[in-house]
Amino acid sequence: MPAQTALGIASREGKPDLSDFAGTLDEMADLPIGHVEIPAYCYDLVLAGKPIAGRVAEFEQLCRGRPFGYTVHGPLSINFMGPAAHLPRFLDTTRAFVEICARIGAPHLVIHAGMMKPDERHDAENAAGRQRDFLHRAGDFAAGHKVTLCVENLFDFGPYAATPTIARLAEELSLIDHPHVRATFDFSHGLIHASQYGYDFLKEAKALAPFATHLHLHDSFGQPDLPWVYASAEANAFGFGDLHLPQGWGSVPWDAIAAECEFPADLIGIHELNTRFWRDRHEALDYAKGFLGKLKTKG
Repeated sequence: MPAQTALGIASREGKPDLSDFAGTLDEMADLPIGHVEIPAYCYDLVLAGKPIAGRVAEFEQLCRGRPFGYTVHGPLSINFMGPAAHLPRFLDTTRAFVEICARIGAPHLVIHAGMMKPDERHDAENAAGRQRDFLHRAGDFAAGHKVTLCVENLFDFGPYAATPTIARLAEELSLIDHPHVRATFDFSHGLIHASQYGYDFLKEAKALAPFATHLHLHDSFGQPDLPWVYASAEANAFGFGDLHLPQGWGSVPWDAIAAECEFPADLIGIHELNTRFWRDRHEALDYAKGFLGKLKTKG
């Protein structure tokens, strides 16, 4: 792997009360990784924008003494392009998860890019401006805790149909111009969004790559969800949706990404593996290690 490029994997979601959290971390002790990304959104660590002191102390204790470091995925529903009335609470909650990151020495907090409903599109530019303002404020707080906010690109899903394109997210991060507000580049998300809107995935990937200090590695076939399937295995059978397959099982153009994009030198790549493929984690990590080793980096 390029110098200072680290490989990790996302842990499986556990019980909200942390009662199985130690076991969740234990099962990754034998993996060849430098980091574990904790899906902190699924644990009861924050209440109304403030850390729950006892739970966070327990969480910190359970994280100690492990053979890997950490990154943290914050609440998926933080949405700085959402209704203005929600933004102060989203900011408080982001700050609370920054504090949790600092407690366990996690350098990156992943949060999602903004989303809008179709009937909110008329306010898109104002919403983007609000997002820049709140991300900058959150970045200032993160800087004080030696944490970087890594804003993850999305695709249209559920009621949301106005998340930024890959290149627009790069433009927004350039306008924010904050060293502690960078990108999480989720390649599968990007390929799905490019399919939804018909833009050139690789061209836009080259725009976001220089901001992407954090990568989400998993595979799909770049197709949005079907309106309905009976069993989740059906989505895999058809190849539709954000499947979180082992890297190399889908159609994300990994070789072209490595050949055409240039990333920061100090990035962390996290394999986000669907739990149904946990048995394939060693194969997935082998592929991810090879991919990270081919990346062009600068800095």
